[in-house]
Amino acid sequence: RAKELGMDSLGITDHGGMYGAIDFYRTAKANGVRPIIGCEMYVAPGSRHSRSPSEKTPYHATVLAKDNTGYANLVKLVTKSHMEGFYYKPRVDRELLEAHSEGLIFLSGCPSGEVPGLIAQGRMDDARTTAAWHRDVFPDYHLEIMLHGGVPELPAINAGLLELHKDLEIPIVATNDSHYVLKEHAPLQDVLICIHTNT
Repeated sequence: RAKELGMDSLGITDHGGMYGAIDFYRTAKANGVRPIIGCEMYVAPGSRHSRSPSEKTPYHATVLAKDNTGYANLVKLVTKSHMEGFYYKPRVDRELLEAHSEGLIFLSGCPSGEVPGLIAQGRMDDARTTAAWHRDVFPDYHLEIMLHGGVPELPAINAGLLELHKDLEIPIVATNDSHYVLKEHAPLQDVLICIHTNT
């Protein structure tokens, strides 16, 4: 579909894993589309080793490999998130991110990301400090703005991200979730979510 629409690149960022990466890579290459391998990672608020109830809801972060080194580091991060950090979800932490940052593009994430979450709570100073840490660890760090319906806090988050962009000179990237390809696939996505949430 990306090829039909004239797109020359396409990324994959499944939650917490890279299970579809190889098939995706091969299919993209076969269709003349440049594959971008990534993962929407779960980041523990503290240590990946912590198993306290407050650690049940990790932050989200979009992480993309920009070269072979980045791909190797992405594989290491995903593996360690499952082997060392699994607590309800496979989680990395700042220690792992610092150790395996080379070759990666790091995006601030959806509204469940650390920086957007701090902005939504009105904690701009903390958001600024957190964004600066990510910028220092990842030379390719970008603030991720989105435009989704049904997310009431999104305009305030985007305004805060634009403020951080100006203050810290961190580049911006526009993203949106894409869980299916064609409009008529929407009911199938609803069924999948119902199965996932047991509703």
